[in-house]
This record gives sequence, C-alpha cells and structure tokens, in this order.
Amino acid sequence: MTKIWLSEIEFSDTSKVSINENDIVVIVGPNNAGKSATLKEAAKMLRQKNEKGKVVLDIIINKSGSKEDLISYISEFSQKNFQGNPLPSFQGYQFNIYQGNAESYWNNVANGVSELVNIFVNTLSTEQRLSAANPPKSIRITSSAPQHPIHFLQKYDTLESKFSDYFKQAFGTDLVVHRNAGNEVPLFVGKKPVPKEGEDRVSDGYLRELEKLDLLHLQGDGMRSFVGVLLNAFISNHSILFIDEPEAFLHPPQARLLGKMLAKDLPTERQLYLATHSEDFLKGLLDSNAQNLKIIRIQRENEINKVSVLNSTDINEIWADSLLRHSNVLGGLFHSKVIICESDSDCRFFSAILSAQYDDLGTIAPDVLFIHCGGKHRIPTVIKALGKLNVPMSVVTDFDVLNNSNPIKPIYENLGGDWNEVEKDWKLVKTEIEQKRPEFLTQDLKDEIQEVFENTTERIFPKEKISEINRALKKASPWTEAKQVGKAYIPSGNSTQAFERIHEKFKNKGFYILEVGELECFDKSIGNHGPKWVNEVLVKDLKSDAELEEARKFVKEII
Repeated sequence: MTKIWLSEIEFSDTSKVSINENDIVVIVGPNNAGKSATLKEAAKMLRQKNEKGKVVLDIIINKSGSKEDLISYISEFSQKNFQGNPLPSFQGYQFNIYQGNAESYWNNVANGVSELVNIFVNTLSTEQRLSAANPPKSIRITSSAPQHPIHFLQKYDTLESKFSDYFKQAFGTDLVVHRNAGNEVPLFVGKKPVPKEGEDRVSDGYLRELEKLDLLHLQGDGMRSFVGVLLNAFISNHSILFIDEPEAFLHPPQARLLGKMLAKDLPTERQLYLATHSEDFLKGLLDSNAQNLKIIRIQRENEINKVSVLNSTDINEIWADSLLRHSNVLGGLFHSKVIICESDSDCRFFSAILSAQYDDLGTIAPDVLFIHCGGKHRIPTVIKALGKLNVPMSVVTDFDVLNNSNPIKPIYENLGGDWNEVEKDWKLVKTEIEQKRPEFLTQDLKDEIQEVFENTTERIFPKEKISEINRALKKASPWTEAKQVGKAYIPSGNSTQAFERIHEKFKNKGFYILEVGELECFDKSIGNHGPKWVNEVLVKDLKSDAELEEARKFVKEII
C-alpha cells in the first residue's frame, strides 16, 4: 500500500521513541508539558524536516510504494485535470497537485513530504472538527472525487450505516445523509424515516419525513465535534492523523466511547497521534484492548521535555488490574505530582487543606492530585503503575503500616528504597510496640465477647456480631492504641531513634507515615471517624484553625 508514516520521534531530552506504522500514539502529561507542541512540531517537520522544534528535535519519515504506485493511489480519490502541461494535476480532498511535483516530492520524502502533506497528513484543528458537520456542496458521486468527508458518506451506503451506528451509541439516535437536498449534502439527526410501500429514499414522501429531523450542523458542539473526529479518522485518505484534545466539547461518557471507537475500529492503514487531557478518553482507549496502543508521557523540567513510554504489553498488564480500571489512578498521568493515600477521606482532607492555603494568596495551588486505592495493601500496585511513566509521587499511610512487612516493604521498594537498609530498625520498632500491652483486662475481654453471644438468638451467627467480636479483639492489640497515638506510643530510647532513622529514609523516597497516628488525630475535638469526621472538619476555617496547624504543616511537607 502507498503510505507514509513516522518510525521515530526524538524529543528534547534526546530520548528516541520508535513507532510502528499503524500505532495509536497517545500523548499525556500535566499542563504546559509539551503535549500540543509535540503534535504541531511533528506535523510541521513532516512538511519540511529543517523546521526544528523546541519539544521535538527530529523525526524519521518512512514510505511504502514507488512513484508509479503514488500516482495510482492519488488517482483513486481525485479529479484529473490537464491545464496545458504534459502531465495532469490531481484535485482531491484538501489538495491540488501537479503529477511531476508529486513524483519529485515522493523521491525526497525522507527530508519532508512538502506539498504531499495534504494527501497523507491531517492535523485536525478544533475548528476543522466542528466545521466537518457543515453541509458541503454536492458532487456527482459516480464521477467526481470526494472534496469533503461527508462526500464519502454520500457516496457509500455502508459507510453511512456504520457512522449512524457510531452516532447512535453516543447520542441514542440516527445520523442520516440527505442526498437530494439540491446543491449541498446535509446530515440530519433523529430517527431515520422508513420508506412507505412503493417509496425509496428519493421519493417525495420519504424526503419530506427526513427534512422534519434536526440538522446536525445546527446542533451543539458535542455532536458536531464527535462526528468531525470520526469522519476524519475513519474516512479520509490520510495515513497520519494528528488530533489535539479529541475529547473537547464531549461529556465524559461520550469521551470514553470516542476513545474506544478510535482504538478498536480505526482503519489499520493509518497512524494516529492524540494529545489528551481526559482520563475518560484515555480509559476508552484502554477499554479497546488494542495491541497497537502506545502512551507517551511528557513532563517539562525547565526547558527540557522528559519523556516516558508505555507500550501495549505494559498497558495490558496495568489495565488488567481492576483497581486501575475503576479508580482515578490514571488521572495522575495528567498532573505534575500524585499523592497516594489509603482512603477517599484522606484525599478529601489533604486536598482541602492544600487549597485553603492558597485561597487568599492570589496564586494557583500546586498541580497535585490526591488519589486513593482502597487500603494500604493496594498502594504498591499503584506505585508500580505510575512509576512506569515516571509520574512524581508520594505516599501517605496511617501509623499502623509499621505492623507488618507487607505492605510497608513493597511500598518502600517500589519507591526505589533498599529494604535491607531499614529492616533492622523496623523490626526493633515493631517489637517494642508489640511488647507494650494495652490496659485491657482479660476478664473485661471475656465479658465483652460473652455479652455478644448472650444477645444473639439467630440460628446463623450474624455478620454484624462477628464484627463486634473483632472490634473487641482489636482492643487487645497494641496496634489499635498505637494507631490512635502515633509516634508518641513508641518507647523512648533506641526504638524512637530507630523510627526516626527509618522515617527519614522513607521520606527521602516520598513515603510519609502519619506521626499523629491516623487522619482523625489531626483534630481530636471532632469525634466521628472517616467520611463523617471529614465532613465535620471541612466546615472549619482550614486556613487558620489552631487544631489543624499540624495538618497544614504536614501537607506543606508532602507537597
């Protein structure tokens, strides 16, 4: 097949990313990292390689097919015109080129494709995706070359049917081409009319029913943008397509659906480059289980754009984890830093404390995302996933993470720490805590458990009664009190010194243990726990309330 593609992109950090000719390349990263610039600069260099960029240093352009194959390819979707020259010119969708020039450019593709760029490359702007829904002038479908994406729908019934199915999945209604509207070809939105007996789609009765529907180009930006992206991605003859923020104007469900459609159904003969800010759109791409997906994360450090890459194998491994599929963990790819917490309550509290400190300063809070993973035992998985794309991160856990080597060991190791350096001190701290017996008499524990049995009459022992017994047993554990007291529960002397040593090493890797014990210990004037505690504390003056001074200091430290 006659086509061109990029086989390599070199970024400003001198890293070189290899790309296959049918890859879907997704550019992610925080604001102002260089996502949009990557698309613009790569597209500019495709036309002329001496146009160097700030983010993209170089590209390698490949092609397939001879110059004879090129002319044959162009002839398939263009109008041939002779204008006094020995060779014809070809006019098609977004291009008008003389054959001699086309052959010359083809021989020199490695240095830039020049005027061939409009044949093989499409940089889909926001305006272009919206205007794609506007009715083009009608063409003679048996002899004229398509000049607009809608002409492909006008010409091929199967394409119209396929696109109507896509549109219906997104918006719950049909998309219909009006082929007999005079000098233009509009698209209509609504339930497609069914020709009555003796009618077909050119019959007067059918056309009157069709024209009762709503015109697509008069609908909202969401519908028009959705159609514009799909039309340009699926129908045009381009072998390379650049789209910046394909999710623009779309609600989250449509953004996710669009991502899935692009990854699952895109014609395999083209390369697709997407720069996105949307976690929903990214999840849609991942939902497709496409084997040609590549994620490039860009993070700016001064004037250098640092690049990390996930190939399809890495992506499949990460997406197989239900935690990553059904949480906001992937949102971390679009932020400068991620703070991983145990619970949603932790995230809400720390995020609110952070925002409050910037409310009156006239500045924007740091670009930090707090994410939770449903308990400390899932933290290592999240660290591993985000670490593959070099997302800067820190971890915050309750004090009782010291209770067991799992998960404290994999948390520290996944953050880049050496467990052998801290294991001896950790064991000392753990042993000293466990030797402290809580002030809880054996008879008191027996009485409490006995009361549970005496108040239970059901034949099957209820789950809530099991929970009551577990709560009673926890009172007999030193870790219950340690979690409520924190660092102060550690005996003075060697064990306290050991904790200081290991916690300093932990913090150097971004691992912070709550020295107060747990979240609720930041303000003990409020008696609830978890979400209820957070709901009550958030109505306080988070900027200056004296009870929350330690919380403010802690958030500054982890940021």
